[in-house]
Amino acid sequence: MFDPTEATLAQLREALADGRLTALELTRWYLDRIERCNGELRAVIEVNPDAEAEAARLDAGPVRGPLHGVPVLLKDNLDTADRMHTTSGSTVMLGSRPERDATVAARLRAAGAVLLGKANKTSWILGPAGWSARGGQTRNPYDTSRSPHGSSSGSAVGVAANLCAVALGTETIGSILGPAAANCLVGVKPTTGLTSRAGMIPAIPSFDSIGPLTRTVADAAEVLTVIAGPDPLDAATEGAPTLDYRRFLDAQGLRGARIGVPRKEFFGYSEAADEVAERALETMSRAGAVIVEGTDIPTADRFTSDPAFGAVVMHETAHALGQYLARTPGDHPRSIAALVAANRENAAVELEYFEQDVLEMLAGFTPDLDDAGYREALATMRRLAGAEGIDTVMDEHRLDALVMPTCPPPWPIDMVEGDPDPHGAALAPGIAGYPAISMPAGWSDGLPVGITFTGRAFSEPVLLRLAYAFERTGPVRRPPAR
Repeated sequence: MFDPTEATLAQLREALADGRLTALELTRWYLDRIERCNGELRAVIEVNPDAEAEAARLDAGPVRGPLHGVPVLLKDNLDTADRMHTTSGSTVMLGSRPERDATVAARLRAAGAVLLGKANKTSWILGPAGWSARGGQTRNPYDTSRSPHGSSSGSAVGVAANLCAVALGTETIGSILGPAAANCLVGVKPTTGLTSRAGMIPAIPSFDSIGPLTRTVADAAEVLTVIAGPDPLDAATEGAPTLDYRRFLDAQGLRGARIGVPRKEFFGYSEAADEVAERALETMSRAGAVIVEGTDIPTADRFTSDPAFGAVVMHETAHALGQYLARTPGDHPRSIAALVAANRENAAVELEYFEQDVLEMLAGFTPDLDDAGYREALATMRRLAGAEGIDTVMDEHRLDALVMPTCPPPWPIDMVEGDPDPHGAALAPGIAGYPAISMPAGWSDGLPVGITFTGRAFSEPVLLRLAYAFERTGPVRRPPAR
């Protein structure tokens, strides 16, 4: 049988089309990998009990779309109206029964994908990176003593360890980019509003987005093409472009590109990450890019210190999470206050490694999205990160993109002290709601290190072009030795 290890979507599609592989064989191959490898990695929180039946139906035809027969993992905060659960890693959410698929899940099904299972995640984005009460601690496949980094950790580890072909993650600030870097993957955090969040357990809607985690830039472009575009269930997507992002992949895409290097706030926290980023910039220069120094984002030091940030978090998370819990059918907590109470009742499981002080604050807070103070706070954050931040520096220096280290190399997992203070490339595009792509750039003591391309709103075509051209300069991605 065709060996799917490290296979690209194009290679899988060819093998499925010419009969060297069936969707059922491919699905069973990944299910076997999960059975053999997931016990230590804890990347997959559950497999779809209907995955094999769905694959068999796909084999019977007709071909549905570009992902026909391709097994995909979904992060466990994306609804599916099937026999799988959607719990955000929480045991007290096991009774939740969404009425419909998340829009991105529905689009994957329509394109022929097999929804293979749900991926582990950080519990309510509050515990140690990659730990949930339901799934346990996700571990980095390159060194299982090291962190998988960030909330979309299960999705990333699943792709890195070849437990699926591709996966979807979600990002508020860093939850796709960080896991991509830590697991030697390409991770696309789309512009907020390019991909629908309908059917996603929300975090901070003005910052939230859903994007692919893949082993190559071409695969990321293909998955983004499937899931992006307007959705009447998510008002933020009104006017979102519908594009074939594969058209923008250009091996010569760095030639003449102006790449800014924002050193002041986004370098200097990790010598290893800096070294990898410097080598990447040298490679881009040799490929014809113009490297532009002195391109610091002028407002970067104010992103989280401004009280407007906290106001946005409180109002939006309390409102959006409360609404999700209330409207989703099933036997589960139907408010944040009920969620807090259920966690207390199950503290030995749910609160083993994190304190729910943030959830408790949200439970006692009454949000008002029409409140003038909230509206001003959101406008302030958007202005600081967008118009007066990324846009200003890109306009001044006529840049195509900014490039920086994504984050430090994966750190040791510490269930007592938790994770180090976050550093990395995700803050500016996260708060601005702008796109970013993290991709493999090098290694430090056997651990993967990534760089991030970011730019203006809806500049995914430019970022994919640059990322693809950088990827073509030489292979960095390699599978873990397990």
